[in-house]
Amino acid sequence: MKYYSFNQYLKDTFGTKIYKISINAGFTCPNRDGKLDARGCVFCSKGGSGDFAESPHLSVARQIEKGKERVKNKIKSGKYIAYFQAFTNTYAPVKILKEKFYEAINHPDIAAVSIATRPDCLPDDVIDLLNELNKIKPVFIELGLQTIHEKSAEYIRRGYELSVYDEAVKKLKKINVNIVTHIIIGIPGEKKEDIVKSVDYVCKSGTNGIKLQLLHVLKGTDLAEDYEKGTFETLSMEEYLDILKACIKIIPQNTVIHRLTGDGPKKDLISPMWSADKKRVLNAVNRI
Repeated sequence: MKYYSFNQYLKDTFGTKIYKISINAGFTCPNRDGKLDARGCVFCSKGGSGDFAESPHLSVARQIEKGKERVKNKIKSGKYIAYFQAFTNTYAPVKILKEKFYEAINHPDIAAVSIATRPDCLPDDVIDLLNELNKIKPVFIELGLQTIHEKSAEYIRRGYELSVYDEAVKKLKKINVNIVTHIIIGIPGEKKEDIVKSVDYVCKSGTNGIKLQLLHVLKGTDLAEDYEKGTFETLSMEEYLDILKACIKIIPQNTVIHRLTGDGPKKDLISPMWSADKKRVLNAVNRI
């Protein structure tokens, strides 16, 4: 099935191979520091989705260099995206954010900066900083929406209403940054039509791109406790591919699909185990 992949978008935009380097800037999250909750989202690992990033004790510049070293055999030439991935990367005083982001954006090998955050962590002074950065190099803002359905949002402990996402998109559109919205496929209780509705809503919201992420049950999460109690089952690969096909069908051709799979750290993965075979999954995805 034809769609606009992130790899193709990068080639069209930058004219060369671009590789993402995961950065852990040492931030936390309002769902972890007690502002909203102290437990985190139900699915979130102890690494705050930054399980493949370097140590937060290293400077941003040093993490970039280590990331380049890690992929040196995959990329002979080209540029990189500094991906601030772990936890909520706009949840800190602007002075600290500015220091971290500028360290990345001023690196000569960094072509763009991608910042994962929550829609409820974008106050006006942060928007002003993002606007400033976007005038230097392209900025991607990745919003963890996950679902449009209130019952699901409560279960995963998202901590904000759908209207907060809508308002964040409006503010980000005004400064012309590239918006990427995350949707989880496989949240307990959601059916295929529920997921398709979330994808449709996001595509009509003004987002530039979308990430479709299979729900992983990881060790040490509250989701793992529910799974072990038998309260829900994870998707089979066939079910996942069927949902993906339905989602891709309604995604506009000019909306960039940044991810169709996603993989959790194998050492922490409880289910679905089929997702650990990345090559098999990618081959199956490419056939739909």
